Amino acid sequence: MAHEVEGVIATEAGAPVSIATVLVPDPGPGEALVSVQACGVCHTDLHYREGGIGSDFPYLLGHEAAGVVDAVGPDVTGLKQGDFVILNWRAVCGQCRACLRGRPWYCFATHNAAQKMTLADGTPLSPALGIGAFAAMTLVAAGQCTKVNPTIRPEVAGLLGCGVMAGLGAALNTAGVSRGDSVAVIGCGGVGDAAILGSSLAGARKIIAVDVDDRKLDWARQFGATDTINSAAADPVEQIRSLTEGNGADIVIEAVGRPETYTQAFYARDLAGTVVLVGVPNPQMRLELPLLDVFGRGGTLKSSWYGDCLPTRDFPMLVDLHLQGRLPLDKFVSETIPLTGVEEAFAKMQRGEVLRSVVLL
Repeated sequence: MAHEVEGVIATEAGAPVSIATVLVPDPGPGEALVSVQACGVCHTDLHYREGGIGSDFPYLLGHEAAGVVDAVGPDVTGLKQGDFVILNWRAVCGQCRACLRGRPWYCFATHNAAQKMTLADGTPLSPALGIGAFAAMTLVAAGQCTKVNPTIRPEVAGLLGCGVMAGLGAALNTAGVSRGDSVAVIGCGGVGDAAILGSSLAGARKIIAVDVDDRKLDWARQFGATDTINSAAADPVEQIRSLTEGNGADIVIEAVGRPETYTQAFYARDLAGTVVLVGVPNPQMRLELPLLDVFGRGGTLKSSWYGDCLPTRDFPMLVDLHLQGRLPLDKFVSETIPLTGVEEAFAKMQRGEVLRSVVLL
């Protein structure tokens, strides 16, 4: 049996999204059918629409989501109808070399649903990040469903499915920010502000927010930034050094994904400091650094995949912190919108007017 729902579809690179009828099959082995309650509008969805991730059009967009399990496949354990879940795009396999070494957050064989969701005429859809949650129902691998406390509001919970988790994890998991560290975050959108929040939660003594938009810098202070730099008006490398006794920050998190800002991050860190790239570059971008500087400055250069998170470990813990009033995830929700508002939400994102627009279904 196929369930008929409306979904947000990207049909070709650069074209506006459209609403179309989507057929969602009942779950087969290892799969779960989820009634989506909320889904954030993430920059990755815009990348899909622009053709910046792949060319497997048409795409069913949406991936930063929370909802309730409607049904599970015959062999699924640990998940049942009625469970409130956050969807994730890292369903770990448990068998690859990373999983077997006890590092499942680096799983090299994450999996998605085997069956395809389709358009009404039978055209198979490519779900964004294997999820496709800009629809009232979606079909995913059961391992993509992480059960959490159902008292959290779905529009808040879903943000942990991608952007907020990416930023929090970049600080807490990848960078390992600890008490007394100085941290600079370049790029203060949703991911960057989440990195600022994670650094504050970890006890960083100084958190420097860098952006070209004063509005975003004001938002960054709400998440724990102690200092702000408008890099359109001042050299961020010099300013970060000035704010850190001339040394540079212990950790610099780059949340833009551009060669220019990564170079700034590289030179704004202290000797033997750490740079974490969590901003997503496009395939055409290239980075050039003097190899002698890479050698001579020492330290660590890292990239952060999904905040190096393990959903089964991190999502329930972060939800509990939010419900205890210790993690203000609700501050990321700029607005809630209907399914028809996704295209305008992309425009607001590009203009820097929102941290997150969230679709309610």
